[in-house]
Amino acid sequence: MFFATTTPAVRRSVYGPALRSLDRFLDDAVSAARSAGTQFKDEDGHWELSIDVPGVTREQLAIAIEGATVKIQTVEGAPRTYKKAYEFAQDVDTAASSAKLENGVLTLRLAKLVPESKAATLAIA
Repeated sequence: MFFATTTPAVRRSVYGPALRSLDRFLDDAVSAARSAGTQFKDEDGHWELSIDVPGVTREQLAIAIEGATVKIQTVEGAPRTYKKAYEFAQDVDTAASSAKLENGVLTLRLAKLVPESKAATLAIA
């Protein structure tokens, strides 16, 4: 008995390109929705982050800074729920940073923490 080996027929989906386009469209729409109402500027010695939080007072916002992570959330009982964390490339200097809420826009001015050099010099004997 003789069996011939043949290559299997390659099936291509006619919907493949359309599905890839749909995936790209949905990914772009979701990422745009997540960043809606947020502006970011990277300046020389600080970052500036502006977030739209209409209807929320400064007493209803909580801002926590841990190293290079800034967490912003509304407290319980606020008319709008907002909870987001932003991670930066450098640690944030909390002493030199500031926040203001004006006309429903929270603006954070986050100073970049300059890393201290821990290099020690050795005397040559």
